[in-house]
Amino acid sequence: MSHLPARNTDPDTSHEAARHIVDSGARKAQQQRVAAAVRQHPGLTSRELADTAGMDRHMVARRLPELEADGVVVHGAPRKCRISDMRCQTWLPVLQGNETPLAA
Repeated sequence: MSHLPARNTDPDTSHEAARHIVDSGARKAQQQRVAAAVRQHPGLTSRELADTAGMDRHMVARRLPELEADGVVVHGAPRKCRISDMRCQTWLPVLQGNETPLAA
């Protein structure tokens, strides 16, 4: 994903932060961590993934749509999140080549 993770309507400071996270490689590293968490724990909500993997929930929530756009993860069936107690989207890895499908 080549564009910066800031909206056109965001203030200049958000665009500066977005450039920094991309240029420093932090976004790519975060994407890799989140993708690994989804592969290790398929079928979790973003909050559950963050909790299970010991990551910031906002960072996970930001990286998942990017990974979805890149074809790395897909939405699973919505269900009640064990943390928020609300019905939430779940996430599954996109299988590559000869991987065995994982149950959600």
